[in-house]
Amino acid sequence: MRRYAWIGVLFVFAVVLFAFPLLPPPLNPFHRTQPPAGHDEAQHPAVREATYKHQTVRRDMEATERLSRAQVARDIRNFLNDKSPTRNASTNQPLNNLLRAHPEILYLEWSHSGRKQTAGKPSADLMSKAKPYLDKARSDSNKEARFSTPVFPVAGKSYFVMSERSSSAKEHIIALVSTDVIQAVERHQRRNMRLIPYPAEGRYRIESVVPGTHTDTTVRTGEDNGNASHYAVDEIVVKFREPLTQKQLLQLRKELDLTVVKHTRNIYVFRSKKHQTMHLKAYFLEKWHPVFVEPHYLYLTNDLPTSGIRPNATNEENGVIVPNDTLYAEYQWNLPDISTEIGWQISKGSKDIIVAVVDTGVQSDHPDLKGRLVPGTNIVNPSAAPEDDVGHGTHVAGIIAADVNNNEGVAGMTWYTKVMPVKVLDSSGAGSTYSVAEGIIWATDHGAHVINMSLGNYAQADFLHDAIKYAYEHGVVLVAASGNDNTERPGYPAAYPEVLAVSATDPNEARAEYSNYGDYIDVAAPGSSIPSTYPGSRYAALSGTSMASPHVAALASLVRAANPGLSNEEVMDVMRRSAKDLGKSGKDIEFGYGMIDVRSALQTANGAQTSLQLFPQRVRKELERLNAGH
Repeated sequence: MRRYAWIGVLFVFAVVLFAFPLLPPPLNPFHRTQPPAGHDEAQHPAVREATYKHQTVRRDMEATERLSRAQVARDIRNFLNDKSPTRNASTNQPLNNLLRAHPEILYLEWSHSGRKQTAGKPSADLMSKAKPYLDKARSDSNKEARFSTPVFPVAGKSYFVMSERSSSAKEHIIALVSTDVIQAVERHQRRNMRLIPYPAEGRYRIESVVPGTHTDTTVRTGEDNGNASHYAVDEIVVKFREPLTQKQLLQLRKELDLTVVKHTRNIYVFRSKKHQTMHLKAYFLEKWHPVFVEPHYLYLTNDLPTSGIRPNATNEENGVIVPNDTLYAEYQWNLPDISTEIGWQISKGSKDIIVAVVDTGVQSDHPDLKGRLVPGTNIVNPSAAPEDDVGHGTHVAGIIAADVNNNEGVAGMTWYTKVMPVKVLDSSGAGSTYSVAEGIIWATDHGAHVINMSLGNYAQADFLHDAIKYAYEHGVVLVAASGNDNTERPGYPAAYPEVLAVSATDPNEARAEYSNYGDYIDVAAPGSSIPSTYPGSRYAALSGTSMASPHVAALASLVRAANPGLSNEEVMDVMRRSAKDLGKSGKDIEFGYGMIDVRSALQTANGAQTSLQLFPQRVRKELERLNAGH
């Protein structure tokens, strides 16, 4: 089994919970965000971009609150209207079960048959501060079927109180709910939107350089990340002409005080206590003449946020399948926008097709991913399961494969496709490219048909490219996000010729203002305010090219299910040829060949032969670059 290694550390974006309107109605995603009053469109582009990103973070926080309210309200209503014997009113077990299902609920009051039962043990200070809101809910619960307070702060955190009444109006429940996820979303999205400088997390000591060079640059603001690559200052990656002997390794340890971080065959990642990257590079070039020597680059995740409403749904009689997932009709604008509902008439996917999500892991027991996961791996900690301790991987997985038509949460793009969780990023959202490369190779060797990579950086790395080529040569369709810096600079791995590069669109079918672009873009897909699964058995709305990429990976799985005889090159060609042309006529730098169209792609796949007379994907990309003068 071939083993290649990678370089780079992924930053994982925080995922934003999407919400249901118990208080303010959701913002209309089809109404393009307007600049604030007094905003001068002629101001510096970086200022405009920062303003837009700040607005996006705020909208994600609002959407998170709404989704949190929606999920809690729905489950409380289900509890109240449950007449099964399992809801034994003589004990507190039913309430305790509800608390376990919703860790964000801190306190419950259940009034029924002249009795009041309570569950939960919030602090005395919190109960004291929440008392006016609880009292209001108690008085209004007898008048209104639903009641909800605004968010209120206590000791630097925020909460709300809500009540629901049974359909018979004989019972009601009052809940005190924490909104800590809103603050988490704000922290994560400020990082993911590059509104703050690239943070040095975990053990990584990083340096920033101008992409494609080793010229130092300084990252003072989040905006600066769009023109910088990053690497670990005390590490180097070397590919020797043959594996080192024990004697040679001992020599290196003595001369440079090196330790071997990772190695596969003749590729080594070294770390030095005394020397930094550029000194190590000069040494190996002079003394060893390796195949290549390069910094251990870091890679960033690629996502962002907004909020959304779904227009009025049609039904299956009109050739459209509209699922009954509880958040679908109101929030999932993205699937109708790419003709998914009509495409499902042709193919809903296949349980034999596997999409590997090379990311932060996936919550294995999320109720909306039940039965949709196959065994994966944890490259970060091989002794542990690939659980998601960040949130990003679970969100990506849900876009692809959240269970459809199950009266739960959101609908994924596929009904049967399986997801393989491959955890290559640790709890800080970072991991070496060696880990990412190992994840890609592992997924390839264990049956993945499609690999999604919602990550990237502006540095080409031979080590990474080796892993990409290994998967490609084994027939895997590789899909990657282009990045969220609104720059034309090629991002990797998306810009590698073996990879389908994805930009993001907004609900207006325009390029999302954060999305990267360039002549390497193949297709575009919805990326703004995409609701999906999130750890804690919750749901999140996130924006970014990281959200656009899994739409394309999911479509690749549908195409492979519709026509299993197509090669990976042919699957890519089907998606590009069938895309809806946006922007300038023909291929352009913003949308590539256009926005993916599920119906058109599946119709094309059904009629395609296994010998499409087309240039291979990577050959065409190289020709396009040469023609563009690159």
